[in-house]
Amino acid sequence: MGSEEKVMGIAQLLHFQTLVTTGALFLGIIAVQLLSSEAGYDSLVVTFIIACLALGLLIYSADFFIEGAKGLARRGGLPEVVIGLTIVSIGTSLPEILVTTTAASDVAMKPEVADFAIGGILGSIFVQITLVMGIVVVNKGLKIRESWLKRDGLIMLLSVLILTFFLLTDHTLERWESVILISLYIVYISWLLTNRKEIQLEEEELEGDVAVRGSNWSVAAYFIMVVCGLAFAVFAAHHLVEQARLIAIELNVPHAIVGTTVSGIGTSLPELTIAMMAAKRSQGVAIGTLIGSNITDPLLSIGLAGLVHPLPITDAGFEQIVYIIIPFTILGCFVALLMMRTSYEFKKWEGYTLIAMYLLFLIALTAYNRSWIAF
Repeated sequence: MGSEEKVMGIAQLLHFQTLVTTGALFLGIIAVQLLSSEAGYDSLVVTFIIACLALGLLIYSADFFIEGAKGLARRGGLPEVVIGLTIVSIGTSLPEILVTTTAASDVAMKPEVADFAIGGILGSIFVQITLVMGIVVVNKGLKIRESWLKRDGLIMLLSVLILTFFLLTDHTLERWESVILISLYIVYISWLLTNRKEIQLEEEELEGDVAVRGSNWSVAAYFIMVVCGLAFAVFAAHHLVEQARLIAIELNVPHAIVGTTVSGIGTSLPELTIAMMAAKRSQGVAIGTLIGSNITDPLLSIGLAGLVHPLPITDAGFEQIVYIIIPFTILGCFVALLMMRTSYEFKKWEGYTLIAMYLLFLIALTAYNRSWIAF
C-alpha cells in the first residue's frame, strides 16, 4: 500500500470515528432527556449535562460537515471559498431561515413577531461579523485575499445596506422587496458557480500550484456527510440554546439580556463552530462561511420571510431596531471590512476589538431596555 493510500485510509477511519462519536452524543442527549422525563427529575445538573453533550455534538458534527464540504469541493472542482459561500453558508443559515419564516407566518395574528424576525436577522449578522469573527480571529489569525474583500466583502455590505434601505423607506419589508432580495441572492450564487473555474485558478495562483489530494469516496458519500453533519449541528445548536436559556433563567440572569444573547448567538452557533474548526484547515471555508452567511441572511433568509408575509416594524420595536440594531450592524460590517483591508490579514488585537464591539452593543441594548422599562 502506497503512502497516499495510507493517508486516505487514515482519513476515512477518522471520518468513521467522528461519525460514531457524533451518533453517540446524539443518542446521549435523547437518553438523558427521556430518563429525566420519566423519572420526573428536572434540575440544573441535568440541564448542564445536556448542554455539555449538545456542545460536544456541535463540535463533532461541525467537523464532519466541514470534511464533507471539502470533499464535495474536490469532487466538483469547486474552490473551497465557493463551497463556504454557497453550501456551507446556506446550511449554517438554516436556523435563521427557519426562525424568520416561522415568525413571518404569525405576523397577521401577532404583528410584534415581525420585530423579532427583523431584529433576529440583523442581530445575527452583527453577532457573526463581530463576536463570531472575533473569536475565530483570536483563536487563529486569518489571512484575507484581496478577491474575497473586493468581491464577497463588498457584496455583504451592499446586502445589509439594501435591506436597511427597504426597511427605512416605509418601515416595512414588502413582498416585492423580498422578491428583489431573493433574486439578488440567486444572481450572486449563479455568478459564483458560473465563474468557479476562474476563481479556482485565482486561488491556485495565490497559494502556489499545490495539488489537492483526492479521495476514493463518492460524491454521494460526501453529500451524506454534509447533510448529516448539518442536521446534527442544527439539532445540537437548538438544544444548546434551550439549555443555556434554562440555565440563565435558573441563575436569575435578566430576561432582556437572555433574549438578546441567546437568540443572536444561538442561531449563529453553527457558523461559530464550523468557522473555528475550518480555520485550522481551510481559511477559504472559514471566511466563506462567515461572509457567505452574512450575504445569505439579509437576502435569502429575510427575503423568504418577507415572501411569506410583509414584515412591518411596529411602534414598540421601532427605536430599538432603527436606532440601535441597524446602526451597530452597519458599523460592524464597515469595521470588519476595514480590518480585512489593512495588510489583508486579521490580527488577534483586531479580533479582540470586534468582540469589544459586540459587548458595547449589549451594553447599549441593555441600557435602552432599562430606560424603556423605567419610562
